[in-house]
Amino acid sequence: MRRDAGGRADPIGLRGALADRLLVALIAAMALFATCALAGHEAVSQLAKRWQQGANAAVTVQIPNPTTARMEAALEVLRALPAVREAQAVDPGRMAELLRPWLGDVAGLPLPGVIELRLADLAADPVLIGDRVAEAVPGAVTEAHGVFVARLAAVARAVSAAALAALLLVAVVGASVVVLAVRAGIAARRDSVMVLHMLGAADRDIAGRFARRTAWLAALGAILGVALAAALLWALSQLAGPMLPEITRQDLPWLALAAIPLSAALIAWGATKASILLWLRRLP
Repeated sequence: MRRDAGGRADPIGLRGALADRLLVALIAAMALFATCALAGHEAVSQLAKRWQQGANAAVTVQIPNPTTARMEAALEVLRALPAVREAQAVDPGRMAELLRPWLGDVAGLPLPGVIELRLADLAADPVLIGDRVAEAVPGAVTEAHGVFVARLAAVARAVSAAALAALLLVAVVGASVVVLAVRAGIAARRDSVMVLHMLGAADRDIAGRFARRTAWLAALGAILGVALAAALLWALSQLAGPMLPEITRQDLPWLALAAIPLSAALIAWGATKASILLWLRRLP
């Protein structure tokens, strides 16, 4: 710590060090938020895609009065359709187990026969498939889950857009934080900057020195933030593993996450240089 002519401690170095630490901490927080927003966007997009692919490919056909002849006739029609990749009758015992939590013992209930379909072409119209089955087996009802999945996909797109908006907001807030931290750094080192300016140092050289230091601090803070966010996401993936298998671990945009420190450094460099140049041009 420097001392003045009277031997008293000079707080300039301390203020500068505190400003640097505050900048690192704030950039780490911004990087953490950015990482979570980016991970949320990608995870929701992947989850919506899996919902859509899985549910759109799954169609059920219900056969009232499921005699052996009626079930065989329905299966024969379905397996002959080019749009159907696979058609399997659901075992009545399995149906009873699925209904047990809601209906209890269903041994005496007249349950319809159920056939599960997997579509070879996701663009195939389930209504046309249902019409073909109903012609061969009167009373057959075909159910698809397209409407429900479309609503889920719409919600997922809204959440994904919100995550991207949050990412943009984090970038703007991060640039603002850098500018405020730079102004605090200038205030702490005003005398040194003034001396360099009066000695004829070029404004770009002075701004470049500040910008390089701020970029390094921003990169350091971003690395800390991304590391903390990665640990948090890993913990969440362990908790949500049964519900969201492998989405957090394998579907995350790792290259984009690795680019966050570089982006933070570039934003800090540009914001610092612009702020310093503007301040220097106002000097007499």
